[in-house]
Amino acid sequence: MANLGGMGDVLDFDEVTIVRSGRKLLDKVTWGVDEGERWIILGPNGAGKTTMMQIAAAQMHPTSGVARVLDEQLGKVDVFELRPRIGIASAALASRIPNDERVGDVVVTASYGVVGRWRESYDDLDHGRAVELLDLMGAAHLVDRTFGTLSEGERKRVQIARALMVDPELLILDEPTAGMDLGGREDLVRRLGEIAQDVYAPAIVMVTHHVEEIPPGFTDVLMLREGSVVVAGQIDETLTAENLGATFGMPLVLDRHGDRYAARSAT
Repeated sequence: MANLGGMGDVLDFDEVTIVRSGRKLLDKVTWGVDEGERWIILGPNGAGKTTMMQIAAAQMHPTSGVARVLDEQLGKVDVFELRPRIGIASAALASRIPNDERVGDVVVTASYGVVGRWRESYDDLDHGRAVELLDLMGAAHLVDRTFGTLSEGERKRVQIARALMVDPELLILDEPTAGMDLGGREDLVRRLGEIAQDVYAPAIVMVTHHVEEIPPGFTDVLMLREGSVVVAGQIDETLTAENLGATFGMPLVLDRHGDRYAARSAT
């Protein structure tokens, strides 16, 4: 059952507001995520989706309100102890990965919560797990490539493998299929769907602009517009043309084919 009013055991936002340079990026967002839930965060550019994920990843504190991540309140916990419990794949993380880093090392260094291999040591089990996770994402053949030689789609697969390396309690995917061609997107959506439907997988929160990118197995959806929650709830009941239209500011038609969605302008 979707937790709409906060007090989630994985994420608990209570009237969370973020103000930067006098502008509200988030405005009194209340939301909760429980174990076993798989959430989609939908909204247009500038809606506050990535800001929400920065809070969820313990990388930003609220200006006001209370945010609890994995039962720890931000501002009252050492985030350097909290962050290794969270797996994240995002453009911000990708920008910090050295271009000359070997892909296998990009994944394995997540064990120490670092970007860029230095003097830390890993055993065969670590390297074996990294290869297994790359294979899960369809990227095992990239293990000896350098990160800077990868396409955008290949980078996304490597990032997700890295995010899973820590066996996280919370998995955050910020636009994981952005920049992919159709074939790459469909392959990754299928793989993410398999993870979402695994009962042993962590709670998952995935940000996207497009309903076509929602993998099978996701349970709930939150829609954001201009930093505020438009609606949140179980995906079967909440993902409607009316709610999408209110979120994106235009009349939309929503089609469903099995466990996949497609949206287009009603005009």
